[in-house]
Amino acid sequence: MLEKERHVLVILPHPDDETFGAAGTIATYRSMDVPVTYVCLTLGEMGRAFGNPPFANRENLRDIRKKELFDACEAIGLTDVRLGGFRDKTIEFEEQRYLIDRMKAYIEEVNPSLLIAFYPGHSVHPDHEASARAIVHAVAELPKEQRPTLHLIAFSNDAKEQIGEPDVHRNVAHVVDAKIDALNAHASQTIWIVDWVKEGLQTDDPEVYEWLENEYFYTYDVEKEQLPTW
Repeated sequence: MLEKERHVLVILPHPDDETFGAAGTIATYRSMDVPVTYVCLTLGEMGRAFGNPPFANRENLRDIRKKELFDACEAIGLTDVRLGGFRDKTIEFEEQRYLIDRMKAYIEEVNPSLLIAFYPGHSVHPDHEASARAIVHAVAELPKEQRPTLHLIAFSNDAKEQIGEPDVHRNVAHVVDAKIDALNAHASQTIWIVDWVKEGLQTDDPEVYEWLENEYFYTYDVEKEQLPTW
C-alpha cells in the first residue's frame, strides 16, 4: 500500500514519459485523493513517430502530442498538468543555473513530499538526462526540511548493474485499465507497444503482465549520492 503523500510532483520531459514510467503509480495516488502535479517540460514536437498509419506530421505533431498528453492524464485522473515550455531535444543545451532554478521553482511552489523524475546517468535520452541532473541539484540546494523524497526512474541497459535493483516496487494491477487507456491516448507514439500489450493480454504473456502491473523506482538521497556533473 502506498503511503498517502502530502503532494506528489512529477517532472518529466516529454508527453508519454508519465505513462511509460509512472502511470499506475500516479493513478493510484489520485485514487487515494493525493494531489499530483505533473510538469511536462516539452511537447515532444521533435518526435520521430507520426502514428501507424501516419496521422501526424512535423508541422502538427506538437498540437497532436499536447492533446494526447491531456487525454492520457485524464485517463489516470491527473488534472494538474503544467507545461514547461522547453523545446523538445534542447533541454541539454540550457544553461545549467537556469535549468536548476526552474526545477527549484516548481518544487518550492508545489512543496511536494514526493518527487518523481528520471535517474541521472540512467535515463538514456539527452532531455531525460539534463532534466534529471537539474532536479537532483535543485533538491540538494533546498534546506533539508524542505526536500521531497526522490523516486527516480532508471531504464538504461546497465542500470541494475551500476546502481543495483530498484528499492521501490509498486504493484499497480488494480489500475491497469487506466494505464492502458493512457497508452492508447498517446496514439502517435505508442502504437507499437499498444499492439504488444493487446497481443500479450490475449496470449497471457507474463512479460506483458509484468510490465503493466509493476512499476519500479530508485530512492535517491542527495546527501549520499555523488551529484552528476554537466
